[in-house]
Amino acid sequence: MKINIIYEDEYILVLDKPAGLLVHSDGRSKEKTLVDWINENYPTLSEVGELQKLQNGEKIKRPGIVHRLDKETSGVIIVAKTKESFEFLKEQFKNHKIQKIYNAIVWGNFSPDKLEGVINKPIGRSASDFRKWSAEFGSKGELREAVTEYKVLNQNKDFAYLEVRPKTGRTHQIRVHLKSISHPVVCDKLYGSTSHRASRNKRQFVCDGSKNCLGFNRLALHALSIKLELPNKTHLNIESPLPPEFQKAKTLLSDLSFI
Repeated sequence: MKINIIYEDEYILVLDKPAGLLVHSDGRSKEKTLVDWINENYPTLSEVGELQKLQNGEKIKRPGIVHRLDKETSGVIIVAKTKESFEFLKEQFKNHKIQKIYNAIVWGNFSPDKLEGVINKPIGRSASDFRKWSAEFGSKGELREAVTEYKVLNQNKDFAYLEVRPKTGRTHQIRVHLKSISHPVVCDKLYGSTSHRASRNKRQFVCDGSKNCLGFNRLALHALSIKLELPNKTHLNIESPLPPEFQKAKTLLSDLSFI
């Protein structure tokens, strides 16, 4: 398993998580996880962090893990190296002081008055699927505050390239919020819709919401950067390199012959 280290000091380890890699075990899959890589390469972190209770009741260690990314999301993830830094970062996440920026490719075209916006919709459990969360009418259980800012960086008739800034940290928040405004993330197998189809005949664009599309065969969501403070009061802004499929999508969306 090859994991690129973006930044490291005495307090934190910042990794570039590839798409397709679980952060920690879900209690069902036997595949390798990011936690396995941490345990192998940084065994001294085994006592840093908190236990995670899985849906099956099993409790697992998450060495240094302060936040998480979905399996199919790539990009920046922080690992605390000491108990002090773990608690310090945990407090920043709790108080929404850590700033995160994502890039996303979504279905559909935004009107001129919607090129920037704020999605302020509480998130609860989906009434139709236990695996899902929802920001739409009919959500059940506790509804938790969720706020997401977005900005369209480029678009054509079928797709939009977004900068997304989540202000809260709910499970699947970006995916759920973009779905709620009828712009689901490309290749989202859980929240995508098979009714979304590109209008052009170019082979790579004729696809639905859950299959290979625009050069993607995984969720088109990338954790681009994260801004935080360290216990020594140093402020960092750390960025993950843009994956090749995102670079390709930017080029394609800039191609006037495809608009």
